[in-house]
Amino acid sequence: MAFSRFMITFAATWFYSGKSPKAPGTAGSFAALPFGWLIWAYGGNTALIVASIAVFAIGIWVAHLYSNMLGIHDAGEIVIDEVVGQWMCLLVVPLGAVWMDAVWLLIAFLAFRIFDVIKPWPIRWVDRRVGGGFGIMFDDVLAGVFAMIALVGVVYLTGDLTGS
Repeated sequence: MAFSRFMITFAATWFYSGKSPKAPGTAGSFAALPFGWLIWAYGGNTALIVASIAVFAIGIWVAHLYSNMLGIHDAGEIVIDEVVGQWMCLLVVPLGAVWMDAVWLLIAFLAFRIFDVIKPWPIRWVDRRVGGGFGIMFDDVLAGVFAMIALVGVVYLTGDLTGS
């Protein structure tokens, strides 16, 4: 393996957050938030989209390698997929009113976790039927899309809560 086991583990578990003994997916989603917010703060939605696409592509490869290392498809400690789904949610919430960003990060976090845990159709279908690194990553992208739709509704209903 040209890439070291350490680097594969580091990436697949998102800086070892996926090694959390309780709720590794939740830990990974939570660990994604500060990075997503910083990427957005310094580059806006364009930078967050580019970063999400890059992490998705890297995630397909790394999740596949890590699954092979463990001999387990989609082990719970693989959380690089949660990173992409969580970052997608940040694209539709009104960040920028710094005092409210923490609230929107929490709302985005909860929305993504709900869809990632419940896995309504077609998320559950993808989770069970699509293999390899792509399958590991794609079900969380779908959870991110579902959460984004819900978040657009929340933003609309709340008038975005920022007062801007």
